[in-house]
Amino acid sequence: MNLSHPQKTQPFGSVIAHPLLWLLLLAVSHVAVRLVISPSLKWDEAEQILWSQNLALGYGAQPPLYTWLQWSLNAVFGPSVLALSVLKHSALILTYVLMWGAGRELLGSRGAWWASASMLLLPPLGWYSVRDQTHSILVTAMTCAAWWMLFRLIKKPRPRDFALLGLAFGVGMLSKYSYALVAGAMVLAALSVPEARRALFTHGWWWTPIVAALVFLPHASWLLSHLQEATSGTLNKMQIQADPSRAKGLLSLLTSLLGVLLLWILVAFWAFRSSWWKATAVTAPSVTWALPLFKRYLGLVALALLAMVLIGGVTNFRERWLLPLLCAVPLMAFAVRPDLQQHPRAGRYTQAVTVIALLLLVAAGGRLWFGYIRGNADELNHPVLELASTLREAGYDGQSPIIAADHMLAGTLRTRFPQAHAQSCTSSDDQDITACVTEAVKQAQRAGQGYLLISRADRLDPDWWSRAQSRLPPQAVLGVKLPFHQLSTLPPAHYQFAWQPARTTP
Repeated sequence: MNLSHPQKTQPFGSVIAHPLLWLLLLAVSHVAVRLVISPSLKWDEAEQILWSQNLALGYGAQPPLYTWLQWSLNAVFGPSVLALSVLKHSALILTYVLMWGAGRELLGSRGAWWASASMLLLPPLGWYSVRDQTHSILVTAMTCAAWWMLFRLIKKPRPRDFALLGLAFGVGMLSKYSYALVAGAMVLAALSVPEARRALFTHGWWWTPIVAALVFLPHASWLLSHLQEATSGTLNKMQIQADPSRAKGLLSLLTSLLGVLLLWILVAFWAFRSSWWKATAVTAPSVTWALPLFKRYLGLVALALLAMVLIGGVTNFRERWLLPLLCAVPLMAFAVRPDLQQHPRAGRYTQAVTVIALLLLVAAGGRLWFGYIRGNADELNHPVLELASTLREAGYDGQSPIIAADHMLAGTLRTRFPQAHAQSCTSSDDQDITACVTEAVKQAQRAGQGYLLISRADRLDPDWWSRAQSRLPPQAVLGVKLPFHQLSTLPPAHYQFAWQPARTTP
């Protein structure tokens, strides 16, 4: 067997049979389900609706690219659940397509499809990204793009692919700062493999750093002047301690690793059983440099993560942080065992992935009823349409600024009142509620507008109203109770608001 080319398998018989078409249909189905189940927003969705009100070089703890894209979609569809869902599932389609492209460099049609579809079995992408994630999806897509371009360059170096690799690196850094670890481990692993190193230092290699720098440069100046703002949120979530409990950090790392890979491991072993380690006629990877590249990449990732615990004092990891680092693991496994593409049980793996994809779609549609299991309401259960109607009846003009006690309420109300500027004033991120509300009211008054103060009981600081109104003229705070959608047995949602119309001059 010639080990310099990917193993060929039977191509798909027709366009209708091509899995990428079914992937598109699955994404459209998810968009439709999201539109049907609720007009309310989850955490990241509301954040994007608020951030995308304006174009900026930076937005707090996250790079700006996803918000720029959301701003563009909002211009087409309006700030809405549709705009949010179209962008998210377009990014997911892109992720699967780019991994499929990477798989085609090492495997046949079936193996490439497995490499792509297997990411559905990684819960941070297959499920949690559908629930409520943004930047993690985009950075994973750029990780898949970088793997694809790296494989192409190692096989046949071309200036165009060097430039595309630089584009993937630059866009990845504009997606999430943690992409630096992905790109660093990828490049170092490649440079440690002779075949890859020779390819990466051929004519045109300089296009990679040049394009990456040019793409990232517009945001770099903002980042340098807002470094604390851009990093403090993530560092706080890592729970870095001066005298850390290393056992706690290692346990968090282990559980997060299992959270990313365990479902895929179980399905893969259920489908192929002992064939993963039994010797067959074809036991080598389809290209000779693949196995050492994958081993060294995973080794570098492991060393970096362990150093974060043992040296850096990190005690908390989240599965979505590890997703970009590990999303290529299924591809690596199938590339090392390309013979599984002809395995008698290969159909079982395809069937399992298909069934799980459909179950995830059903689960996405059933999220409104999850509150019965948890015993409390989800953000999606909030009666947004009824609340918007109540505010209109109370006199709110739909254009004056909305000042909310939490960002999810602010973002959700902006989708109902797209002409109004919405913001949240909370005690998080060193924000002073009194100063935040006072400044927002002053801006509204300078623009000749009124303002709406509003809160919801399930996300309300105990003294929010007293602090919010401490520098404002006295005004009545009205309350309204509305039943949660699909959870009528629970106590109703409780909202409070104060509407101050614009002052009229005689």
